[in-house]
Amino acid sequence: MNLAPDHTSRRRERVFLLTLAGIQFTHILDFMIMMPLGPQLIRVFQIDTHQFGLLLSSYTFTAAASGLLAATYIDRYDRRKLMLTLYALFIVATLCCGLAPNFTLLLVARALAGAFGGILGALVQTMVADVVPFERRGQAMGTIMAAFALSTVAGVPLGLFLASHMGTLGWRAPFFFIVLLSCGFLAVGYRYLPSLTDHLQRIRSGNVFQQIYAVAREPNHLKAYVFMSLLMLGGFTVIPYVALYYTANVGMSESFITVIYLCGGTATFFTSRLIGKMADRHGKLRTYRVLALASLVPLLVTTHLVPVPWWAVLLNSTVFFILVPGRMVPGMAMITAAAAPQVRGTFMSIASSVQMLASGMASLIAGLIITHNAAGQIERYNLVGYLAMACTFIAIWMARHLKVAPAIPAD
Repeated sequence: MNLAPDHTSRRRERVFLLTLAGIQFTHILDFMIMMPLGPQLIRVFQIDTHQFGLLLSSYTFTAAASGLLAATYIDRYDRRKLMLTLYALFIVATLCCGLAPNFTLLLVARALAGAFGGILGALVQTMVADVVPFERRGQAMGTIMAAFALSTVAGVPLGLFLASHMGTLGWRAPFFFIVLLSCGFLAVGYRYLPSLTDHLQRIRSGNVFQQIYAVAREPNHLKAYVFMSLLMLGGFTVIPYVALYYTANVGMSESFITVIYLCGGTATFFTSRLIGKMADRHGKLRTYRVLALASLVPLLVTTHLVPVPWWAVLLNSTVFFILVPGRMVPGMAMITAAAAPQVRGTFMSIASSVQMLASGMASLIAGLIITHNAAGQIERYNLVGYLAMACTFIAIWMARHLKVAPAIPAD
């Protein structure tokens, strides 16, 4: 299916993108909600930062493994049917998170949620690349990235509110909220997602594992995977521990963390599509370079903050939300164009695995670097910031070596 740029099909394209953005919203919210819940989970389960890092990375590691498994079948089925099936399984796994009675079972449930959530991310990006031409793909990715913003501006604050005001449910309430919301989007997806089967006409016969190996070892694909890893390491070493650092070291209250996510998400909601338009107009590579260089400032400030007035913390965190996730918009537009349409699903499944593995490694490495001192403050977070900045510099250099192949499938 390829939607030509006439008025009717552009309207269908918008509905298609908004539906995918809704699905993206819920599985991103499911991943992100763990970060601001960190102080509560550490207190309730009496765990340390290393165990909390394991909770975060369990999601990403199983997402990486399931993405590799998905590469064996993702290009062999109708994208719509696959999306709806995996989304239903993701809902069940998220329900198990809310019902988990202890740390061990929560860890297992998070791993299951990651196993299905990671594939959802790859499928969303694959479906966007299948339908939306390269010249409009930056704006399309901006729409999908707006789901990240919406999860922070609405989902995370509401989840934290529920966790603080739902009595005995406590930290479980956000997961039940995600389940209810996801059931609604599942119904919307069943109604509006179109069947996507054009890729099946070009699928190659033969040994599927040999085909996966051929996709994985293609030089430009390898460059895309390295670039993806650097994007994750440049952000997810810092992001998971922002809430912990702000409460322990900067002196912000847990309730103020909700304000930080609300303001940052609001700003990102409006800027993500603007960044996408800029990428389409001025070039994906150029836009990425500008945003990546600019993001170094809030990365450095965030990991070196001392007790300062609340407005200074809020200003820096909002700029952080705009620039650090914002650079993913042109970055992902470039990555989705690195593979031909007939192998795009396989390529994006592997890319999703690389993305999740890198983000899991990032949070795990950062969790091993930082420590708590006797006063309960986090130490060596500045070293995490330097690591993120170094990865960003390498990613900027790597981006110019990535070749895009904006092939559009025929009707």
